[in-house]
Amino acid sequence: MDDHRAQVAELLADYRRSREQLVSVQRELAAVSGQASSPDGVVTATVGSGGKLTGLELSELAYRRHRPEQLAELIVRTVAAAAAGAAEETYQALSAVLPTATDPEALVAGTADLRPDEYVVDDDTETIDLGHQPVRRRADDDEDNEQRESWLDSELINRRVR
Repeated sequence: MDDHRAQVAELLADYRRSREQLVSVQRELAAVSGQASSPDGVVTATVGSGGKLTGLELSELAYRRHRPEQLAELIVRTVAAAAAGAAEETYQALSAVLPTATDPEALVAGTADLRPDEYVVDDDTETIDLGHQPVRRRADDDEDNEQRESWLDSELINRRVR
């Protein structure tokens, strides 16, 4: 009988340790965040756990240096970079408690136990992966123009001319 009590006591102790570890990981995951700034420093994005945008800062220069569509693309790229940083933090927190052979990225994506043919998205479905989003460049992008005027200035000039 004492043998069974010892086994039960050991199982309960293991359960309590596992639960404490789970609570710790849950707190780490809740505190995950990522921050990124654009290369020119005019956009700064902060995301929380799950890649949710929690902060966006635009300097006053953002409107002078970039046309609206360029600024929008820069914001999307910066948010994606912040989300990728947060995702990496998530993977690190999870890898501490997962079995060695388990890929934390696949686990978060929900594909850990699936074969590729079971989770490949149909080509007709549009998906967005904030951590790895490709950026579309405009053909008429004039970033190399040294004397580029602000889109805001050109709008004001056009209004005065009328």
